[in-house]
This record gives sequence, C-alpha cells and structure tokens, in this order.
Amino acid sequence: MRHPKTALSSLLGIGLAFATAFGAAPASAAPAPEGPAPAAPATTSSYAAYGGSAAEAANTKAFFDAVLKSVAEKRAANPGVQAVTVVYNASSAPTFRNQIASSTSIWNAAVTNVKLQSGSNADFTYREGNDSRGSYASTDGHGRGYIFLDYAQNQQYNSTRVTAHETGHVLGLPDHYSGPCSELMSGGGPGTSCQNAQPNAAERSRVNSLWANGLAAAMAKLS
Repeated sequence: MRHPKTALSSLLGIGLAFATAFGAAPASAAPAPEGPAPAAPATTSSYAAYGGSAAEAANTKAFFDAVLKSVAEKRAANPGVQAVTVVYNASSAPTFRNQIASSTSIWNAAVTNVKLQSGSNADFTYREGNDSRGSYASTDGHGRGYIFLDYAQNQQYNSTRVTAHETGHVLGLPDHYSGPCSELMSGGGPGTSCQNAQPNAAERSRVNSLWANGLAAAMAKLS
C-alpha cells in the first residue's frame, strides 16, 4: 500500500514510511513484534508524493499473473475441483495474524468467484519486517507471489486496511491513490484518518470478473 504525501518534496522509492516522531500508533495498528528489535525506521520525514508508475502497474500485474498461474496449475491437476480457491501462508507474518484473518474474511464475504484460504502448498505468502518502501505485493521470481507488511506503515495507517489493500493485489486490483476513502485500492491517498477496509461495489465486481474470465484464460493456456 504505497501512499502519496503531497507535503513533502522528494520521491524516494515506491512506498511510504513515517518518522518515529509522528506519535503513537492507532488502536488498529499492529503490535510491536516480539523478539529482537527490528531496525529503526527513518528518523526524518522522508518519502514523498508517490503517485504510481508504469513500473508499479507492471509489478502488480506480474504478481496477479503469478498467483493466477499457480491456481490454474493446481486446478488442472485436479479437474474435478469447481471452486476457485487461492491458498496463502501467513506463518512468516505472525505479528499481523489478526489483520490477515480480518482481511481474508472481508474479501471472502465481498466476492463470490474466488475464495482465500490458509493452507500448505500456498499460491502466495505474507511476510513482515521493516522496509523503507512500506507495504507492497510482489513476485518471488519463482512463479509465486508474496505480500510484505511493513511495521512502521501499519502503525501509521489502519492496519486492516493496509492488509486488505495489499490482498486486493492478489485478486488483481491495481492501486488508485486518487480515489476516495470508500475505495480500498486508494490506499493511503485519503490520509491516515481513513479507516475503511472494505472494497467498494466496483472493486468487488472487478474481482469477480477477473476470476471468472481471467482464470478461464489461464486454464486455456495450460491445456
């Protein structure tokens, strides 16, 4: 979930972090991870005006295509399976287990043509840590995808919204930072006060269409 910050002057990387001086995390933010302390986030207000790019859009599509291919391969191996299920593994993001569970419930209630399910032989994974780019969805270079959840960003923004937004990329939705708070894929565009973690009607419709039409196309390529 990369976020525009129009008040700052430089574009660094492809995401957003926040300075420790911004204050305490909201109640919805992820708790501090246990174990060794992670590297400290930036101590100055860097990370400015990220508004999306052609490269970012390409990365999002590559992530979706990797997940789609993984699901299609498993369905081809088990042709009797009717439901489209995308399997995830969240073992590498224990700090965010509640947010991931909430995000899964949100999306499973919102769409009908695809379901998210925790399990082995996952199509994508969740990871956590510190990254100056903030949270993001990516491919691992081996035909699978992963979602990275950044500690600092999840303390500044509604953590369930961050997680549901990144999970939207799994399901094929691109970023749209200029959208309103009611649009999940607007990410951090509406600011830190935005608490909405639900996809709107257009986003729900788009996901249902992608998984009805896109999966059929992927299966055709495998046949």
